Amino acid sequence: MTNTTPPLSPISAKTTAEKQNKFEKFKSEKDGLEIRSDLEHFAQIGWEAMDETDRIHRLKWLGVFFRPVTPGKFMIRLRVPHGIITSTQLRVLADIVQRCGDDGCADVTTRQSIQLRGIRIEDLPDIFRRFESVGLSSLQSAMDNVRNITGSPVSGLEASELYDTRELVQQVQDMITDSGKGNPTFTNLPRKFNIAIDGGRENSVHGEINDVAFLPAFKGEIFGFNVLVGGFFSASRVAPAIAMNVWVMPDQVVALCEAILLVYRDHGLRANRQKARLMWLIDQWGVEKFRDVVEQQIGFTLEPEAETDAIDRVRRDHIGLYPQQQSGLNYVGLCVSAGRLEASDMYELARLAEVYGTSELRLTVEQ
Repeated sequence: MTNTTPPLSPISAKTTAEKQNKFEKFKSEKDGLEIRSDLEHFAQIGWEAMDETDRIHRLKWLGVFFRPVTPGKFMIRLRVPHGIITSTQLRVLADIVQRCGDDGCADVTTRQSIQLRGIRIEDLPDIFRRFESVGLSSLQSAMDNVRNITGSPVSGLEASELYDTRELVQQVQDMITDSGKGNPTFTNLPRKFNIAIDGGRENSVHGEINDVAFLPAFKGEIFGFNVLVGGFFSASRVAPAIAMNVWVMPDQVVALCEAILLVYRDHGLRANRQKARLMWLIDQWGVEKFRDVVEQQIGFTLEPEAETDAIDRVRRDHIGLYPQQQSGLNYVGLCVSAGRLEASDMYELARLAEVYGTSELRLTVEQ
């Protein structure tokens, strides 16, 4: 294939000051991850004495949200790749929620993650230490970062699944966050970015509303993924993801995610935040040019998409009792009303997972 696309231009984040909106200005002044070194100081001086940009915006790079409706009570958004959490991790989160008293609670999100509410700035350093002790992280979970990566909640359990995506999702997460240490390469995207990877037959991740979605597809007997790009779901615009005309094998998924993110980082639109998601770049370029530039970035020829994907079943919920692919075992799906959990609920769910299961809990996108 002959590539006629011109060389990549310099990162568009380096726009002139007069073209920058207020978000791009404060992002250019200081990388959001740098605020980690200030947490102890913030805990000492209190939220009211903090710089306003740090309090309202930069803390979001650590997954911490200032809530004007609950002054002094913050929210933390976790990264829970594939929506998989252990009973030990859930107990730590329950401890944190309980420590917040009547203001404390947790929400299960539509990206298979958990948010903690009622957090005091004074407690953040200790909370982050507790996260680290059990392998949890909230880094890069908000603002202009890649959000929690979703996958089928029954991956590795569902008898009819085509590919277990758990390890693949973790590999993409590790690439984006430098294995949880924080990765400045991807902390200055034009806007938020959603990735979904599904190895089942039901499109349980709602791939069409993600910026990038990998859906199962075969070429002959070889398994891979067809790639959708540009999904957009908001109050201002709803646009389903479109075919990128790319098919990749599982061992190419991480590289393709990296290439797409770099192209979006360097070329995405930044002047108007209402028109900065990936779909707006694809609208401007056309999907063919977008594909060509990504191919140039990745450094090898991308295969065209498979004729059809392998999504051949109606999406269902997971409430109830279902047989697993493991002989004699079943999984149980529960409904969490409004996605809201109190500390007592979290302790009990952790106990149930240990007594009757493998100490593992799965979250879905259906909240």
